[in-house]
Amino acid sequence: MNLRLAMVMDSIGSINIKKDSSFAMLLAAQKRGWELGYLELGDLLLRDQRVYGRSRPLRVRDDPKDWFELGDSQLAPLDAFDAVLMRKDPPFDMEYIYATYLLERAQQQGCLVVNDPRALRDANEKIFAIDFPGLAPPHLIARHSTDLRAFIAEQQDAVLKPLDGMGGRSVFRVRHNDPNQGVIIETLTDHGKRFCMAQRFIPEISHGDKRVLMIDGEPVPYMLARIPTGTDSRGNLAAGATGEVRPLGDTERTIAERIGPMLRERGILFAGIDVIGDYLTEINITSPTCIREIDRDGGTDIAGDLMDLVGHIASNYIDAFGRRSDAR
Repeated sequence: MNLRLAMVMDSIGSINIKKDSSFAMLLAAQKRGWELGYLELGDLLLRDQRVYGRSRPLRVRDDPKDWFELGDSQLAPLDAFDAVLMRKDPPFDMEYIYATYLLERAQQQGCLVVNDPRALRDANEKIFAIDFPGLAPPHLIARHSTDLRAFIAEQQDAVLKPLDGMGGRSVFRVRHNDPNQGVIIETLTDHGKRFCMAQRFIPEISHGDKRVLMIDGEPVPYMLARIPTGTDSRGNLAAGATGEVRPLGDTERTIAERIGPMLRERGILFAGIDVIGDYLTEINITSPTCIREIDRDGGTDIAGDLMDLVGHIASNYIDAFGRRSDAR
């Protein structure tokens, strides 16, 4: 079946296609003969109960010098597409939340949205991990400096991070005797006006922050260990970490088995879970990455597998709503 697929993302002109998972998905969808539409967040609108999108036809090429071609913008109901991939990167701010309301209404009108907009809104990537007792490290979510200082003193060595970021931005390792402890807490909480997360520092980060990709609640058989470089303790590729593809180990499989059923229950078709040592530290569902790195060294076709799943579910939507995309 020839499907129409739209992707909501950041500017396609600014991506690095060698590392961009959204681009991998677009390539896989185009390979299947699907019609592609491109939108940014500001292209969504709601008028009289109907959600519309100002989309542009898109063609992609796996060429780092010339990777996309856009057609003219056209305004149409978003449910004219069979599926929409929400791949806008954090920060997870109020504009992102407003977009999920629009996407949820479009889904009610017959368009599959991946991941489910309610899950995007409700399952914060930092907080979601604590829904699985025994998997997450000791942690605290707080605004007050007193509480955060007490946690750091108790753990002796902690990591502090915002609840709405990505790519290692504003992630700090803070020891109990760190003279910068105060200013770090003030910065992250905006002087007590914002919540932040503190977690026990896990020394096994030196062996890699392991990204495990999940499709429909099942783990991909290979993972990407992101190994910090030099004195930086952040296991993020965007922060300079190096990536090493490895087969899943027993720990990662056990964690994936615990998480998988809830991902399926919430309509999270694609997720990236982060494992350091034996601990689950995050469950990423907004725009998980590392597809291209794992495919390149693991011989997998993650985006292709995901698009097959999206195509299958979108076909069920078409049947349920009594229409076909190629008949509109």
